[in-house]
Amino acid sequence: MDVIEQVQVAITMVKEARGVPLSASCVVHRGEMIDVLNQVKVAFPADLDRAQEILRQQDQILDEARAAADQLIALAREEAATLISQTEIVASARKESQRILDEVEEEARQQRAEIDSYIDSRLATLEVVLNKTLDVVNRGRDKLGGVVTKHALSELSDK
Repeated sequence: MDVIEQVQVAITMVKEARGVPLSASCVVHRGEMIDVLNQVKVAFPADLDRAQEILRQQDQILDEARAAADQLIALAREEAATLISQTEIVASARKESQRILDEVEEEARQQRAEIDSYIDSRLATLEVVLNKTLDVVNRGRDKLGGVVTKHALSELSDK
């Protein structure tokens, strides 16, 4: 189970927990919640490693695209040099080499944009998971620290 699924389990546990009358609090089994949060803590480094691997792969893909572009450019230059000997073909050779260059640059730009978008979405998902986990941890710490939310009716009974 990955971090997102484990956080979803923790959220479900809190949502389904028995409510405390006249308050927004609920009763969650401490041991179960600690087990789920420990699983999140253990799984988090693995998900972070996967995100870092994606970043490393991005560089590799960009390097491969650059190498392919360089190779295509070299191929286009060789072809242009061959076509220069034929004066009636010179203009079309230039157009073709420019088309190839534009195509390679566009393909590299598209790949870069796709990779950036994918990484951004994974990091955004990770950010949401971390924020939810932090909220759950803070609420748990508040409960353990004795912070009690009073309801308006309980304040009336104190008067």
